[in-house]
Amino acid sequence: MADEPNAQRAKKLYIETVGCQMNVLDSELVVARLRDDGYELTDDIDQADAILYNTCSVRQHAEDKIYSALGRIKNLKREKPDLAIGVLGCMAQKDQGAILKRAPHVDVVIGPGQLGRVPELLARAKAEEKPQLAVSLARTAGGRDRVTASFESYDADREPTVRPSKFQAFLRVMMGCDKFCTYCIVPSVRGPEQSRSPDAIVAEARLLALQGVKEITLVGQTVNSYKYKTPDGRTTRLSDLLARLHEIEGVVRIKFITSFPNDMTDDLLQAVRDLPKVSRYIHVPAQSGCDEVLKRMKRLYTVALYDDMLARIRETIPGASVSSDFIVGFCGETDESFEKTARLLERSRFKNSFVFKYSPRAGTKADGLFADDVPEDAKRRRNHILLDLQAAISLEDNRGFVGREVDVLVEGLSQSTTRKPGWDGPDQLVGRTACDRIVVFPGPAGLAGETARVRIDQASAVTLFGGLAQEAAERPA
Repeated sequence: MADEPNAQRAKKLYIETVGCQMNVLDSELVVARLRDDGYELTDDIDQADAILYNTCSVRQHAEDKIYSALGRIKNLKREKPDLAIGVLGCMAQKDQGAILKRAPHVDVVIGPGQLGRVPELLARAKAEEKPQLAVSLARTAGGRDRVTASFESYDADREPTVRPSKFQAFLRVMMGCDKFCTYCIVPSVRGPEQSRSPDAIVAEARLLALQGVKEITLVGQTVNSYKYKTPDGRTTRLSDLLARLHEIEGVVRIKFITSFPNDMTDDLLQAVRDLPKVSRYIHVPAQSGCDEVLKRMKRLYTVALYDDMLARIRETIPGASVSSDFIVGFCGETDESFEKTARLLERSRFKNSFVFKYSPRAGTKADGLFADDVPEDAKRRRNHILLDLQAAISLEDNRGFVGREVDVLVEGLSQSTTRKPGWDGPDQLVGRTACDRIVVFPGPAGLAGETARVRIDQASAVTLFGGLAQEAAERPA
């Protein structure tokens, strides 16, 4: 049937997201809002009516990537004057009007506390034919309540088509951060720490379950700092929230990231131990193994406290896996300081670690207080040392799974081992254990979203490999 003469073509939206899990969730919520405004997603940037970049400011590389992308689409804007271009998120909050000076073809610059206004501001930019800037107040621009109010919450609509897996979803439990680590820009761009109502969180989790989500990951800058007080004086902690979410039918696994060492309370660890749906996995950054460096970072804990926290995790939750973050080459880090970090990583037996080279970030306290005095070649060498040490630990621990059977929540087809040119083998599926180890095994694609029993045959530093346990049992010896 031919299209109706006056039928409107759906507007096409292209969105690119860089950065953390919070940004992935933000993009899903933005797309949900724009879907209601008549947009549909496209992965072809040339066909887009609106191009949005949801940005990160934690590292310089992430910002450079966005400015490079903006440069590449400058000609596209010239060819399509009605094309709307937007810069969203942390970089928008940090750089604000500087983005418009560097990339004047941008139509909207919208900080993370204003993302609910994206449809409105895109329409206004077109109607007024001038760029629109919407950011929240700076931390120094007024009292806490006034600044907090400028970071609006917009957790409402959810858009399944944006998620990498329809069986997995992020769920925000809190916004902002009050830790003020000297190297970190997040408190400036994400605003004051504020916990969401547990009733709102549970209602959103029920919606996700109705959409077919099996695994929910609770996200917050320091998620285990979650604490919500009602007007009558009652307090809901993260452990209490986990207990409520555990009762939701359809949800089979719950995770939470990222945690802060000082807030790893015993009640939370006991909840992880006692609630079967909660993953036995905790991500809790150490950043350094040297007290002097931790003090300059303003991390608010000592190495002894971190060691004690790890001991409590392992004592309370046998078999739990822990991962960490490290920054190498922070201001004043000596060879002796770095050696202490290497020893912390070595004795902690992390499942995996994310290791980053320090780079100064304008607007952070470290940028004004300390000299970036560790040479680049030393940063690079230390980075490799930690990565190699972690790889050896991960390989040794993963080999301990060989011969064992594990329950795997199947995420879908493994992109690294199947669907490649020349591949004529069976479908390879990927999933994770309750302690968050990646497992790849052959099996029918229909298992996606289900829990499978897998016997582990091989292991690398990052992945376990095996076969369905029932099939393995039926194979002749």
